[in-house]
Amino acid sequence: MSAILAVARGTFREAVRDRVLFLVVGFGVAALVMSRVLAPIALGEGDRVTIDLGLSTLGLLGIVIVALVGTGLVHKELERRTIHVVLSRPVSRASYLVGKWLGLSGTMAVAVAAMGVILLAVAVWMRGPQAVGPVTQAVFLLALSNMVLAALAVLFSSLSTPVLSVVYTLGLYATGFWTNDMRDFAAVMPGALGSLVRGVSFVMPNLELFNLRPQVAHMESAPTIQLVLALGYALAYAAAVLALAVVAFERRELK
Repeated sequence: MSAILAVARGTFREAVRDRVLFLVVGFGVAALVMSRVLAPIALGEGDRVTIDLGLSTLGLLGIVIVALVGTGLVHKELERRTIHVVLSRPVSRASYLVGKWLGLSGTMAVAVAAMGVILLAVAVWMRGPQAVGPVTQAVFLLALSNMVLAALAVLFSSLSTPVLSVVYTLGLYATGFWTNDMRDFAAVMPGALGSLVRGVSFVMPNLELFNLRPQVAHMESAPTIQLVLALGYALAYAAAVLALAVVAFERRELK
């Protein structure tokens, strides 16, 4: 456990040293300010547009961090050969990958939390105390979805180049919002093809489970069972992806 935490701290410090957090949060604040500037042309829906755009920006924060940091986590150390120094210590390959995931998830959580506090303050200013519950829940679920995204980034970073890792990770992330539609399509497809598409839909991350934007637009809180299911799903999916990453990384010959 100490090895995992040591790798996680190193990953987080590297992101801070590269000023990734400041860049990402600055991007989020700029988007939020822009939404308020455009609010007068939103035909009376300025408050809703501001909150909705704020949540969309929060979702983009994780993607930006993955593109800047996550997809090069392991590959960069492989190229620099610094991974040999790390693994020469009492750090297993499994602990190394889990630590990388934990550090990346922590980086994304801090960025989302910082931006989430700003969004919550704006939402309360516009809609009153009733916004606290829905917005807080939405930010929490976005942080959970980032845990899944971080696991995918670690998997592909340990197997491929940074460019391909970005493509694979963002491709799966985008597909994750269409899993329910894939199952609907599978229901009307013939035989084996329908079964194949349905099977693939269960392999893809179901990111709609973490989307509360429709409820937040009407200041409605999500049921507790949805939050519990989302937490369990995020942990289970991330664990499965990390297990796959560990198996593949254990078999990889490090040069």
